[in-house]
Amino acid sequence: MSDSSETEAFGLPWPDLNDGLFYNDVVSASDSGLTLIEFYSGKHNNSAPLQGWLQRIQNGQITVDGVVVKDPDWILRVDSKLVYHRIPWKEPDAPYLLEVLHDDDDMIALNKPSGLQVLPGGLFQQRTVLKQLQWWANQQKSSLSSQGSHPVPVHRLGRGTSGILLCAKTKLAKTRLAAYFADGTSVIKANSNTNMELCTRKISKIYRALVNGILDKDKVIINQPIGIVRYPGVAKGLYVASSSGKPALSKVAVLQRDLQENHTLVQVEIQSGRPHQIRIHLAFIGHPLVGDPLYVVGGQPKSFDAEPADETFEQDGGYQRPVKPVPGDCGYYLHAHKIELSHPSTNEVVKIIAPLPPVLKTQQEKYEMNI
Repeated sequence: MSDSSETEAFGLPWPDLNDGLFYNDVVSASDSGLTLIEFYSGKHNNSAPLQGWLQRIQNGQITVDGVVVKDPDWILRVDSKLVYHRIPWKEPDAPYLLEVLHDDDDMIALNKPSGLQVLPGGLFQQRTVLKQLQWWANQQKSSLSSQGSHPVPVHRLGRGTSGILLCAKTKLAKTRLAAYFADGTSVIKANSNTNMELCTRKISKIYRALVNGILDKDKVIINQPIGIVRYPGVAKGLYVASSSGKPALSKVAVLQRDLQENHTLVQVEIQSGRPHQIRIHLAFIGHPLVGDPLYVVGGQPKSFDAEPADETFEQDGGYQRPVKPVPGDCGYYLHAHKIELSHPSTNEVVKIIAPLPPVLKTQQEKYEMNI
């Protein structure tokens, strides 16, 4: 096992346009007899409004059994194969350089910058950590790349969250690392007596965050459940604080209070890993992250009001970007600072630290840096 002793970084600049996407469907017996436009506007109405799908069909972006069909009233037959080609587009700006914090035969730990998405989704299909990992692996002259294997992230960080991202290089490492994260979440019980040390954990995750307001207590344990609600612009629903949600646990410790700015710098240790957990939990106790465009006091979005119906669409036929904030929007200060875990192959304890951005350092840490 080789561990990287010097700081390294990799990343290729993003091409102006991505490669586009291909979406495949097979006509079921229940859909046989539908027209092409009825199928797409009904089955995939989250992707585009009716007029958007008409545009895509008439542009020749859809094939039926390998043949381009531009007639929206084309009658579909059972078992026909449909392919929609989403034309290449320019994705929003995103950083591309990734710092290597740890690298061995089984896993690689990266320092993800804020603004970079981990996996494809929404407007970001190419400008992701996953794509940079694929490019990086293809450049390597090791046995890893010759076997056609690619490192893959085993957990997620929000696009606006920076810090440690663990990626597996082997199937065994992927299985075990993913299990570490899942185990921490599964043991949490929704009761006020929950203790952070109630189980022997294979992984410990510590974050830094800057929150609005001054926390009175030096330490706070938050065990508010997190659930999903319908929300405009988020097809699968938005995660919020919800009494009917799944249990989640965060342990918060105050590092520094800034009375002048009315901010508190905190350390957060999480055992469960619900999406946007830290943002939701800190907002729930009345201290949303500084700069968070979405979550407000109570762990809820700024507004649940539905956006007015709008049939306008982008150049590719899809819906325009939601007016309201969505989870991927950046601007908040949250950093995955430290991880301690059992190595997936050797069971040795591995400690990884991602350097802190200046805004998340205490005055003492800044002072020590300047000595």
